[in-house]
Amino acid sequence: MVQAYILIQTEVGKAADVASEIGTISGVTQADDVTGPYDVIVRAEARSVDELGKLVVAQIQAVDGITRTLTCPIVHI
Repeated sequence: MVQAYILIQTEVGKAADVASEIGTISGVTQADDVTGPYDVIVRAEARSVDELGKLVVAQIQAVDGITRTLTCPIVHI
């Protein structure tokens, strides 16, 4: 299982709507609107890095109001 944090920047005033919609996507385990340089932080999981990439590109980035994402896979060192 691959897990990642996805840091999201949104259009002004869209953070709560984006977090709410992303929270309904299969594979997303948590989606919170936050303050700081990013507007929403998402925790997601998938069976492989390829599936994680498809989740981010095909589903998360398709949500209206997102301007940029940064995916940070979790590593266990």
